[in-house]
Amino acid sequence: MGRRAEKKYLEPYREAVERFGPGFEATLWTSRKAQTLRFDVMIGLAGFEDCVILDAGCGQGDFAARLVECEVPFSKYIGVDAMPQMIDAAGQRKLPRCEFVLNDVLTCPSTLSAAEPDYVCISGTLNTMDEDTARKLVASAFEAAAQGVLFNFLSSRPHSRWAGQDPSPARRFDPLRWLDFSLALSSRVSFTQAYLDGHDATIMIQHDS
Repeated sequence: MGRRAEKKYLEPYREAVERFGPGFEATLWTSRKAQTLRFDVMIGLAGFEDCVILDAGCGQGDFAARLVECEVPFSKYIGVDAMPQMIDAAGQRKLPRCEFVLNDVLTCPSTLSAAEPDYVCISGTLNTMDEDTARKLVASAFEAAAQGVLFNFLSSRPHSRWAGQDPSPARRFDPLRWLDFSLALSSRVSFTQAYLDGHDATIMIQHDS
């Protein structure tokens, strides 16, 4: 992964942090309610009991906070983000069983395996990537995880009420292409875009063995 690709992926977040500071707006989510729903979909799919979770692109630690709020019995959470301001803000929350690491999982994929995660979760992080870059990250995360990877993205096949809405700087991906990609990695694939009227999709890929 070259420096040009890294800069392109991170630029919207750098601009948001400079404009808004290391808060919710800098995550590029438009709705806290929708963000929480995405987290709950992941929790519902994986459960995470006694699991080490690595959150790739953790921002200010909102997923970690949701796990704690929902009393999910995970063993350890590791949040990784390339924005130092966001990592500082996440660490200040002092969430139990959670730690936060400054790094870019795209340019340093060894960060994923070094944590020895059961699951790697990627929520919102793919939104500013082109599809090839997003697939490389998901494949690296799947390889690093003992149990599997969960990720979400904006679906190109949403309900008509989303028609004409520009999600920039995020982009939409075709869920059928992603399902085909996922099934090439494993037969154990879960998919849903039943929430948010198909605006968003979530996939979990678990190892066959």
